[in-house]
Amino acid sequence: MYRSILSAAVLTFAVVMAPASALAASVYLNGVRIDGVTNQKFEKATVRIDEKGDIHITAVGYAVRMETVPAPAAPPPAPAAVTPPPAPAGQPPAAPAPTPSTAPAPTPSTAPAAPATPPPAEASEGPPRLTRRYWLVTEQAVPGMSEYDIDLYINSKWVRKLRNNEEQIITEVTRHLQPGKNIVLLSPHKVVSGERKSYSPRHYFKVIIGEGNVGGDNVMIDNPIIKFQRTAADTKDDSEEFTLTTR
Repeated sequence: MYRSILSAAVLTFAVVMAPASALAASVYLNGVRIDGVTNQKFEKATVRIDEKGDIHITAVGYAVRMETVPAPAAPPPAPAAVTPPPAPAGQPPAAPAPTPSTAPAPTPSTAPAAPATPPPAEASEGPPRLTRRYWLVTEQAVPGMSEYDIDLYINSKWVRKLRNNEEQIITEVTRHLQPGKNIVLLSPHKVVSGERKSYSPRHYFKVIIGEGNVGGDNVMIDNPIIKFQRTAADTKDDSEEFTLTTR
């Protein structure tokens, strides 16, 4: 028995070759007989019927592949019944031979496997946090006499301007800091309008940054880390950079 498989770019089907009689017309696709094919459509095909009535289809892009289908195996013959010979006269009939019985093999008992213990989940660690608070405090001998304004930068970001004509400034800068190393830049600018108010080094403008605590209404700097100062005697706008390591 043969099975004919007709394949195209997106088409696959199978047919069983039926024995053709001498008088029955046959169908050919690209020169290969495909009798028995049903429910198929060929695009852009040429159809010709010859003098015998056979149908010839010429279609580009279609091909027929023949495969041999093995015949189904025949069932094994049933065992013949065996009749025992008759027992001799005067003897009781022999007892029928016991029919062998086959007991199913015992299934080995397997204890259910214990579920695998998942590894302990690692504790999710958030970003490191600072354990100390950091403050900035200014101090002036006489406000406005140094004639210096100071710009504060932390990690290359401008934070605020410290003006010489302001009263004492106390502000927390913890939120501008990151765990570990930080770069603090203090950039002073001499702001003289008309005559200078003072030339005395006693008229200073100090900036202190460090670890501190709040007690009531007071801020106490326990560990001053950065100290910066300009006086009325100074005239240059020289910036200074500091490294602040937080914890």
